[in-house]
Amino acid sequence: MQPCGTEFGLARTYLPRMNDFRNLRVWHKAHALTLAVYRATSAFPSAERFGLAAQMRRAAVSVPANIAESCGRRSHQDEAHLLQVAFGSACELEAELLLARDLGYLPDDEQAPLLTDLVEVKRMLGTLANRTFARAAPGR
Repeated sequence: MQPCGTEFGLARTYLPRMNDFRNLRVWHKAHALTLAVYRATSAFPSAERFGLAAQMRRAAVSVPANIAESCGRRSHQDEAHLLQVAFGSACELEAELLLARDLGYLPDDEQAPLLTDLVEVKRMLGTLANRTFARAAPGR
């Protein structure tokens, strides 16, 4: 599979920094977490279909989506900004997982592995963002 955009010749001519997000372990972990959140929220009460369940899904989707988008940016500064957005969405999802547990929608035995995976994604995102910020520093 080609990196995003290369089928149109963009990587060579317009976006020389383009990377394939599918090569990032953090994207794979965030993608798997998103799938798990979709499965977990499918059991929420129907009254939460457009409430907490939808918000959790949006936050979960935002993490791998912003990681992927960061790979298509031309500058390290733009890339780092999108990784920060992904991190913020991960923090939002963490708060929503706690709320879902406290409301009784997500039992501890289902919530715990989601939180464990989320903490790992946040750790990996933090590391990647810090490295990207360092490359974006003036004089580099």
